[in-house]
Amino acid sequence: MENKQHQAAVLEVNEDYETSISSSCRTSMSSLDSNHDHTAPLELGLVIHALQTSLVEQKEEMIVVEEPVFENPQEEEAPVVNKREAKIITDYQSDIIPARPPTSTHSANLIVIGPIVPKSVKVNTLTPREQEKADEPISKAIHYLFNNQFMKAKKLFEQQATTDPLHALGLGSMVFLKALMTTDKQTTNEALQVLMSTYNLATAQIDNATKKNVGDTVIQYFASYCNYIKFSRGTGVPTHVTPAKPKALEMHKVHTVPNGVLRAHVAKAEACLQMAILHLLKESVSGYIKCGLNLKRAYASYSIVWQEYKRMGQLHNEYIDRDTISGIQFGIGSVHLVLASLPQKVLRIVAAFGWKADKHLGFALLKLCLEDRRARSPMASLMLLAYYTALTALCPQILSDEYTQPAIETLLDAQRTYPNSTIFLYFAGRTSRLARNLTLSTQSFLYAIETSKNEWAEVQVLHMCNYEMGLNHMMQNNWEEACEIFQFLYNERYWSQAIFQYLCGACLDMMGQRTEAILAFAEVPLLLKKSSQSNASTYSIEQYVLCKVKLFQSSGYQDMDMTMCGLEFLYLYNAYEFMDMVQLEQNLVLTDYALTRILESEKLEYGIRTRELLPETPPPQYDDQRGALLLIKASILNAMGRFQESVIHLNWIIDRKDRITADKWVVPYAYWEVGMTCWSLNQKSRGREFWEIALGYSNYDFEYRLAMRVNLAITRADELGIYKPGVKKTPSELYIPYNNTASISSMDDDDYTPMSSKISEQNQKVEEMEHVVAQLDLGSSVIAPL
Repeated sequence: MENKQHQAAVLEVNEDYETSISSSCRTSMSSLDSNHDHTAPLELGLVIHALQTSLVEQKEEMIVVEEPVFENPQEEEAPVVNKREAKIITDYQSDIIPARPPTSTHSANLIVIGPIVPKSVKVNTLTPREQEKADEPISKAIHYLFNNQFMKAKKLFEQQATTDPLHALGLGSMVFLKALMTTDKQTTNEALQVLMSTYNLATAQIDNATKKNVGDTVIQYFASYCNYIKFSRGTGVPTHVTPAKPKALEMHKVHTVPNGVLRAHVAKAEACLQMAILHLLKESVSGYIKCGLNLKRAYASYSIVWQEYKRMGQLHNEYIDRDTISGIQFGIGSVHLVLASLPQKVLRIVAAFGWKADKHLGFALLKLCLEDRRARSPMASLMLLAYYTALTALCPQILSDEYTQPAIETLLDAQRTYPNSTIFLYFAGRTSRLARNLTLSTQSFLYAIETSKNEWAEVQVLHMCNYEMGLNHMMQNNWEEACEIFQFLYNERYWSQAIFQYLCGACLDMMGQRTEAILAFAEVPLLLKKSSQSNASTYSIEQYVLCKVKLFQSSGYQDMDMTMCGLEFLYLYNAYEFMDMVQLEQNLVLTDYALTRILESEKLEYGIRTRELLPETPPPQYDDQRGALLLIKASILNAMGRFQESVIHLNWIIDRKDRITADKWVVPYAYWEVGMTCWSLNQKSRGREFWEIALGYSNYDFEYRLAMRVNLAITRADELGIYKPGVKKTPSELYIPYNNTASISSMDDDDYTPMSSKISEQNQKVEEMEHVVAQLDLGSSVIAPL
């Protein structure tokens, strides 16, 4: 529940602060060479080159401060891009929709693993070198998977999927990626079933290999459990492992766990890791609990293999095959990144570990996995790209400068091996959006669709990339093109029909087609009632759109001029940070128009009350509508670098936070914007305080999204040595009245963070990095940025 004792957080204007630099880098640009034929297929290498050019141009614009140029070169390319989109959708509808594949084709695309009989699973007795030779088909299958030859990869994985854990994991990874594309409940359940079969197969192989030594197994179990408890209080990996002496290993005086058992442990742990991610994306309490259970099981297996890896010291390559070592690096690194990105609200539910996740260790391990070029290398690239793009999209104001360039470098590394990979092209589109090049982003999604035609995941890629292109069109104010895409996805029954129908209505309303928009909105409640499949990942958005439609219906759709549904949806997805200055100016005008309509309605209704005694018309109450519009306006102004101008609008929301009851999300999101405004005005410690106030609210739409965003911002503040004041202030002390002569801007961050604390924090960072190097037993090159 929100803390009603919080006093209003009022910002005062500091007229001396310069904000023109931020707006200069917002001008529209075209990163592709003017001589390039945009109708030709777009290769991943060209996308990366264009991204690097975009960043260089943006940096040059930030150096030379000049008046913004409101020209949009993207408009010249838009017709060509739109033609390609229309052609792809038409081709899909004519080739696939009328003639649905027969049952045999569906069974060919379906991934299942037959029943596992534990006692019949053979023990793996191969040596590390023999195992590497035997695993060559797996490496070949992974190469097929990331080169768009999905059916060839599936065929190779299926050859030993019922007898070998790594082959089964290959199938599980394929259906795992498919589930991430669709977020469909049935596909997610199929992925969980395949991964659970992999887990059971690996467990059976481990048990059959260790059943001859029951006493040793029991001792090893209790030792592992004790180590788990001990290590869970530390940094997250077993660090106090004494390496065995080389001579003792060579003379077999030290008992070593067979390579086959270690390999099965890694496959078992990775299956648990992927199941944990699928449960995490459900964004439900039960999903978080299952995520925690799977992460705990994954860590238990990873810790066993890590201990053996450290115990063997420099001779580890003689006792463990290189793909298993790659699996350790990928798995532990991924666990650390996943946990490091979660907010405290979710971590309390997950409750999988008592140790603090180490993001730097996660990056170092994944980079090692990339450099080894083994079976997990492309999966490590995917994990890094997913981390960079997802987290930057949540908090671009703070993380864009830190993660955009590493994402481009990761794509460049992947492009050398997989130049036309559909999967990496999709992430190229996401990264292009982070670089504020929406035209290039759309072109990347288009080529990802083209490269996946007539393959295993064709439909899923088509749907996923069309959704991303629809968002791009909304950010470019191409409402008609966005509406066509959302209507196509609605007809395809992708994700949630209610959400896409609402988005169609929002786009129609932005186009001025009010009647058509009302008809679209009226169908949303009916679609939610008819929905036979409840999807936890769409629940929060569906409840939001249902609330908006009910609000429209309560006034007979008479108040739609006072709400900008399309702009509001863009705000909730933090889209203004990726838009050009031209579109931001247009949206600012639209927001002012809606605010003017509220003012006119208030004048009209108050005019009635001056003429009639106790009229039937109630007093005007537009706090919810005005609050949402002012929040949108403040966000647009911040995205344009006009931070001072957003202050008065945010103050209005906070002053009247108790009167905003319908859209409960407005107040906590307003505190986020207040904190972001302080941060941008170089009042970073003060901004952090307001972010923590936002975390005190609960039970509102998109709560998980805001909690993630605030957690990322606070984590970044910790890394920069920016803390809240040493003496914790009460909510009343956070209030600064209008007539207070002391402006927030006069509070220097040095008042909160002494220089000695900053130096201590810097020394602590150096010690942490040295600790990472010590754990990995590597040189300083590991810490170089990706």
